[in-house]
Amino acid sequence: MISKIRASGAKLFPGLAVAITIGFAASFLGEHYGAPTMLFALLLGMALRFLYENEPTTTGVDFAACEILRTGVALLGLRIAIGDVLAVGWSTLALMAIGIVSTILFGMALSRGMGLRSRFGALTGGAVAICGASAALALSAVLPDSKNKEQNTIFAVIGVTSLSTLAMIFYPIVSGTLEHSDMAAGLFLGGTIHDVAQVVGAGYSISEPAGDQATLVKLIRVAFLVPVVFVFALAFRRQSAPGTRPQVFPMFLIGFAACVLLNSYVPIVPEIKTFFVEASRFMLVTAIAAIGLKSNLKELVNVGFRPVLLMVFETLWLAGVILLGMEFFL
Repeated sequence: MISKIRASGAKLFPGLAVAITIGFAASFLGEHYGAPTMLFALLLGMALRFLYENEPTTTGVDFAACEILRTGVALLGLRIAIGDVLAVGWSTLALMAIGIVSTILFGMALSRGMGLRSRFGALTGGAVAICGASAALALSAVLPDSKNKEQNTIFAVIGVTSLSTLAMIFYPIVSGTLEHSDMAAGLFLGGTIHDVAQVVGAGYSISEPAGDQATLVKLIRVAFLVPVVFVFALAFRRQSAPGTRPQVFPMFLIGFAACVLLNSYVPIVPEIKTFFVEASRFMLVTAIAAIGLKSNLKELVNVGFRPVLLMVFETLWLAGVILLGMEFFL
């Protein structure tokens, strides 16, 4: 038994070491230059693709892109407490649900209209609607395996991170032009910007109350990751080849729900909670570095302009739905 563990560890170590090293480098660059860490991890991984082509690293990189990814997604649940979700009110919850569901359906329909696969529209729509790069990684984990799956995931991560950064800059200006109160500004920013970090940056650039409200609303959207991943697993299960079909209840999704319940009802020492939340973040950075290592930049360049337009339209759709809902229903 011990010898098997050692053998497995020796097989995984070279690739894991490469992915983790890239993760540390991306984290350093993100902290010192103020740019999205996941984007740095992805670009560094793509630049070092030749390392994945060496057989000793292949197994460890594949492990990081799959198992470490799922563990990181599961630990995201420690950011959410059921009491916080309910505290925003049923009308806000309903608006977030409408925004998320309509954006995914809009993405699927528009994707087909543009001659792309509906599952690509579902992936990008889910990334835009829920929590950016983290959602793209989680949703990709339950989509059927295909030749272009990793390429599509990489494109979704790059697109949603870039658009989220632009939204962080321009959405506070939009909110100011519309003369939103601090609470309304927080609702708009938290309900529309893709990644958590950019939501925090945009919200607190207006005021502390707006930042608090934006962060809370954003975590509500993150909470929708559980039902959406479950629906994706069911909806795309029949499209998977026999023997490769994703579980209806993926273990990482069960782990995510368990972490939410744990954070909601069990007192956790703040230092321990912070450790696991940061561990989750680093696992996702490591996973996206591994996905970058597995990617082919030439194939990504050949994707064309249609997917870019798709994600822009999905972003505008979500912003429009949230603004209309705030105007007429809240």
